[in-house]
Amino acid sequence: MCGSVLQLNISQGGLPKYAIDAGRITEAGLDGDRHAHPNIHGGPRQALLLITSEGLAELSALGIPIAPGMLGENITTQGLNRREWRAGQRWAIGAEVVIEFTKMRAPCATLNPLGGGIQAAMFDVQVKAGDPASSRWGLSGFYAKVLTPGHVRAGDAIRPA
Repeated sequence: MCGSVLQLNISQGGLPKYAIDAGRITEAGLDGDRHAHPNIHGGPRQALLLITSEGLAELSALGIPIAPGMLGENITTQGLNRREWRAGQRWAIGAEVVIEFTKMRAPCATLNPLGGGIQAAMFDVQVKAGDPASSRWGLSGFYAKVLTPGHVRAGDAIRPA
């Protein structure tokens, strides 16, 4: 399973995050990205949030006004199957970066401005129980820790490490 970086996203805290062409990923996350609630978001086990562009398209088809960066992801991917993502998987991004998925993101009230039904559209009882058979598996994205820092840019390959 290989894909690529569709978009890199940062903000000064909160949503949405805005596209950048390239950046440096450190153990703390994508340089220039800030968290509105650092006691909840960020930290070494949640340094990055990745979401598939295909998942965003699924949410858009449900009538949710969505685009890359709007869910707070640092990396919007393309060509990867979110239903195959699992905690513990390691991914190489570009020529330098290696990350490891740590956990699925549970959507919070910060997403409510996108519509009251967004949380239910992304996350259900099966997902909460860790069941990848759910059709919603991975729609909310996966957090990752950074094993090897480095530079990334839109278009970089993402492949198993």
